[in-house]
Amino acid sequence: MATTSAPVYPANRPIPFDLFVSKKHRALPRGVLGFADSSGNIVFKVNRQDSKSSFSHAKASLLDSAGNPLISLYPHNDGSWQGFKGDGGDKDLIFKVQRVLTKFTRTELEVFLVSENQGQGELTCDLKVIGCHFQRSCTIYKGDSIVAQTSLMHKLRKICVSRSKFRLTMFPSLEDPSLVVALVVIFLFSGPKKFQVLDKIPISI
Repeated sequence: MATTSAPVYPANRPIPFDLFVSKKHRALPRGVLGFADSSGNIVFKVNRQDSKSSFSHAKASLLDSAGNPLISLYPHNDGSWQGFKGDGGDKDLIFKVQRVLTKFTRTELEVFLVSENQGQGELTCDLKVIGCHFQRSCTIYKGDSIVAQTSLMHKLRKICVSRSKFRLTMFPSLEDPSLVVALVVIFLFSGPKKFQVLDKIPISI
């Protein structure tokens, strides 16, 4: 069955660009996590399929603006994740993510790309995601280089900053934007469970 085409965001982009992340985009049903450009056009969206039996069988699908599946994300009970190409039906593994630290003020993830680890006996970490889940802030590193960062939408003369919408800035790199977005999604879903009750509280500055 033919799929609908969607705008393509090249990996070798020459300048940084922003996507705006929220569950309150007008173009999406309320509660659906969306990534929009500066014009408000949806670029990526996340379809979360929760399992009633076990969180380890829950699946999140990263879709493009036309609804085509790009990456399927599967969590495991030990805090690790796997990302498969498309809807995951072909089990074409793209990456693995291992959670190495989860605290209220800091979450750290290590990312292992299958394409970079083929033929190696021991997996080596290709990317790292480090940040604070409560503040919706994280940085994705490749070695010493920053691939992307998230940050809250601070405004002048505003004391409280909402955490329902934040900015994702992608810097010039060769990384696939859909991979970067998938890692941000995993970071959001990897926050400490006991602090998720605080997710709707704004931050005072």
